[in-house]
Amino acid sequence: MEFSQGLISAAYIIAALLFIFSLAGLSKQESAETGNWYGIVGMFIALIATIADPRVSNVAVIIGAMAIGSFIGLRLAKKVEMTEMPELVAILHSFVGLAAVLVGFNSYFGMGHSEHIAFTAEQQMAINIHLVEVFLGVFIGAVTFTGSVVAFAKLRGVINSAALMLPHRHKLNLAAGIVSFILMIIFVQNGGGNAALYLMTVIALIFGWHLVASIGGADMPVVVSMLNSYSGWAAAAAGFMLSNDLLIVTGALVGSSGAILSYIMCKAMNRSFISVIAGGFGTDVVVDNDKDYGEHSEVQAEDVADMLSQAKSVIITPGYGMAVAQAQYPVYELTQKLISKGVNVRFGIHPVAGRLPGHMNVLLAEAKVPYDIVLGMDEINEDFAQTDVVLVIGANDTVNPAASEDPSSPIAGMPVLEVWHAKKVIVFKRSMNTGYAGVQNPLFFKDNSQMLFGDAKESVEKISKAL
Repeated sequence: MEFSQGLISAAYIIAALLFIFSLAGLSKQESAETGNWYGIVGMFIALIATIADPRVSNVAVIIGAMAIGSFIGLRLAKKVEMTEMPELVAILHSFVGLAAVLVGFNSYFGMGHSEHIAFTAEQQMAINIHLVEVFLGVFIGAVTFTGSVVAFAKLRGVINSAALMLPHRHKLNLAAGIVSFILMIIFVQNGGGNAALYLMTVIALIFGWHLVASIGGADMPVVVSMLNSYSGWAAAAAGFMLSNDLLIVTGALVGSSGAILSYIMCKAMNRSFISVIAGGFGTDVVVDNDKDYGEHSEVQAEDVADMLSQAKSVIITPGYGMAVAQAQYPVYELTQKLISKGVNVRFGIHPVAGRLPGHMNVLLAEAKVPYDIVLGMDEINEDFAQTDVVLVIGANDTVNPAASEDPSSPIAGMPVLEVWHAKKVIVFKRSMNTGYAGVQNPLFFKDNSQMLFGDAKESVEKISKAL
């Protein structure tokens, strides 16, 4: 069934509006589900309108590919654990980048090149603009592809999360950018050129790999949002090459929102976006984990239950360890018990807790924790001094006092949840190992802190039972 071009344009406008409503809905927990539905409906309309476009051929092949992709996507979405969500997002970004590369090559080879045809100035200008679109689309797509694959491997634990410290790495990145720019000029001036396009693609693939490989583990939340932005610009570039207005709008929405999110993440970590791209957390600082911080104090679940039963105010600060242990459900049950006893229970969420922006918020929402008791770092930091007990469940770097107390620390200056100001702090951990940033946490050795070792889920269940 084919539609008129006017009807397709109207469908694209409706889809674009739904995508905007989707982003607006996803900005708040209460409206996130509605925002998702806006996005789903918008994408459905966009797909139907695109397939119905008279310019689209081989519809049966496209529908077949969509069916296969939908089957794989549904299978993965049902199987993936919340702890694996960051790497799933990263690998999906790689598909967008690869798609942009393939669209770029297809668009270039579909142009048709002849040195014997004389073009008017306007025609030559249009050709040059399209060549720039192809070149930039392939470059952005290639960087996004390999960068996302490396991010996936780091988050998955396939490769070491530590930053790759090649000699003169900044100069190598700069050289890759300059050479690619020179190749673009040659590519456009010659009216194309397979050699320039192929060479740039290889450089961009290596550049994307090195860009993310040289970023340390603690900066991975920023990397994920950064790659989200890259994938958006790659999609927008594909839209220009395909003359598809909706793809341009959608790519721009994703690219700009990803860039804004990256900025918010960097601000929450007291980092500049350029410094993250250039190296990663603490890459120029020697980490001294052999420093003597004193002895830590251990506590049992039953003792924690006694503290909680006598407390008037409790704050829970979750981290990636809670996600790994899938402790959000018993945490919710514990919260309900404490509230029923008249205890003021709230959650303090650091902007980069977990491996993905909003990771902890999604986990708590999944366990039906009320939105109104889940507060951001800026909202809750001043309340720790009036808090009786803080439960640090699987968090490490986001509650590290070295950020404000040790100027030589790799995380110096990073805003953190200042849990150490509370009367008592209970830290749930499997061992005394450092966090993802590889930095020791002096919180574990403070006089008002005690360690509760073991699986977080089992520990919370024991505390709940003792209550």
